[in-house]
Amino acid sequence: MGEPQVLTVFEQGRIAAAGADGDVAAWVRRAAKADPARGYVVIDDATGRVVDIDLREPAEPKPPRGRGRPRLGVSSREITLLPRHWEWLAAQPGGASVTLRRLVEQARKTDAGAVHAARETAYRAMTTLAGDRPGYEEAVRALYAGDTYRFCELTEPWPADIRNYVRRLASMA
Repeated sequence: MGEPQVLTVFEQGRIAAAGADGDVAAWVRRAAKADPARGYVVIDDATGRVVDIDLREPAEPKPPRGRGRPRLGVSSREITLLPRHWEWLAAQPGGASVTLRRLVEQARKTDAGAVHAARETAYRAMTTLAGDRPGYEEAVRALYAGDTYRFCELTEPWPADIRNYVRRLASMA
């Protein structure tokens, strides 16, 4: 299993809960049970997307598995490399898989596309939380233009929790 998602719950423009997906899901279930008419929006901090929470109680945990290799969410796929690439990989400590995973993670951290991805994350959250707020369209333009001063100026009138959350996501860009 990978790292848990970090989620933020908004209720009437304010942050009501935030944390790991399991903790947030439990909070949402309790809140929905206490007041079924309660409205909230759950946002995935990493993607800016709305997350649907299953309000049913979670199933009983499965008994531990027997012997054998645990499932780690690893998928095997074929890649094509030149012989010199295979030779280099074979000479690396930990072998080809460890080296490839390390290289991919390093590239993800320094990828120029990371700025675009961060802007997309902020944009999705902004659209959900502030799409009807004054200055929204201009704030989106400022976000994509990289104009931090203008972006902050345009988001200033928004509710504090929405404004600060969107600014935090935008700061990743």
